Amino acid sequence: MSIWRRKSLSLLMAEASEDEKGLKRTLSSRALVALGIGAIIGAGSFSLTGIAAADHAGPAVTLSFVLAAVGCAFAGLCYAEFASMIPVAGSAYTYSYATMGEFVAWIIGWDLVLEYALGAATVGVSWGSYLNKLLAQFGMSIPPEFTSAPSEGGIINLPAIFIVCVLSLLLIRGTKESAFVNNILVVMKLIVVVIFIVLGWQYINPDFHVPYIPEFVPAHVDPQTGEKVGEFGGMSGIAAGAGLVFFAFIGFDAVSTAAQEAKNPQKGMPIGILGSLLICTVLYVLFSYVMTGLVPYTVFKGDASPAATAFAVTGYTFLQTGLIVAILAGYTSVILVMLMGQSRVFYSMSNDGLLPRFFGDIHKKFRTPWKTNIFFMLFVSVFAGFVPIKDLGHMVSIGTLFAFSLVCLGILIMRKKMPDAVRSFRVPLVPFVPIAGIVVCFYLMYSLPPESWLRLLVWMILGVAIYFIYGKSRSKLNKAE
Repeated sequence: MSIWRRKSLSLLMAEASEDEKGLKRTLSSRALVALGIGAIIGAGSFSLTGIAAADHAGPAVTLSFVLAAVGCAFAGLCYAEFASMIPVAGSAYTYSYATMGEFVAWIIGWDLVLEYALGAATVGVSWGSYLNKLLAQFGMSIPPEFTSAPSEGGIINLPAIFIVCVLSLLLIRGTKESAFVNNILVVMKLIVVVIFIVLGWQYINPDFHVPYIPEFVPAHVDPQTGEKVGEFGGMSGIAAGAGLVFFAFIGFDAVSTAAQEAKNPQKGMPIGILGSLLICTVLYVLFSYVMTGLVPYTVFKGDASPAATAFAVTGYTFLQTGLIVAILAGYTSVILVMLMGQSRVFYSMSNDGLLPRFFGDIHKKFRTPWKTNIFFMLFVSVFAGFVPIKDLGHMVSIGTLFAFSLVCLGILIMRKKMPDAVRSFRVPLVPFVPIAGIVVCFYLMYSLPPESWLRLLVWMILGVAIYFIYGKSRSKLNKAE
């Protein structure tokens, strides 16, 4: 039994064909773009922009977004070719199965838990903190012991668990229904982002953008606090900021997990992936430009809600509540898409025999992988309720960058081994684009703390052990040899 056995394209396409037991094709191209925007716009724009500006890039945080977007664009082009070529649920896991073999596919499927499941947990924690801000507008609050992890002085983060459970149950109800709710949430947060940009633009103080790229300050230990301070200013500061705001782009690849539920995946997948990425990049750059122009970037130091802080100077105080509501909507749609993406990956892995059949069971009425949804409702709730957001965020970023790198590598292999395969969308400038994607992703991984690499290593060792103990012997592909 070889661990490098690859799935043929004919087998993958056969799996993609719809039958009465399979997933239901209900998503249009517009719905796929909305899914991508729903997954992308959230934590990055509303929370991380200020931190990246204050700690690393200053006003040049706009360039940090551009650098992160370039890395995502390289990976996005590779995802688009794969998703149009192999319209099967499972995203990068499925693509790796076709190009690099079962073992690598398992590795990336296991890695995607860091992106989707822990990504949902990360955003769930932020959702809970903004819910408290909304309640404060009406003179109410949730006791702090029930809104933070034990390591932060609390007992459990109940709001984070609540939103994860509600959205998991919605996903069980149906993909079409979930997409409808997501579309409403996407419209809400896009309206507020545009309002922030339009109303805030007239209050920009050009002095706050000088110098646009601050002078470089190397990483050091603050003599007063004893805390480690990262690189600030110059190109290094912009790159460090890009490594941080990269989290803001996580999610566009989740569109590819819904390939088996798209009405016309060959056309819809590239539109959904690249369209959502382009729209969000433009909005991020404009948003960060306005934010750093409203107040000095130093004000954002340690500020968990920089968007609200910056918008306060406009005098449109009546919109503060609307801003918080939009942020909550943004976070909600991110969690929804992440949970959907995760369930589809494990659904595919289960169908391949690498995970128990439990994860591949489809609900007779709703035609959704409901048992997988239940499992991750519980799994994500544990992390959202008991793990600090900082630790979660770093694990999500490094897991995602690793997945992107393997997808880019997969394009190089697929073009070499299957040059004549039908592709409705082709990555331009191969091999430059895939290689550039790998280089940028590893550069951003390098900018993350060493603890992130250690956690990735531990997680991967656990995954390899599970594969050799369980998955390898039960693989349907190996049994068919």
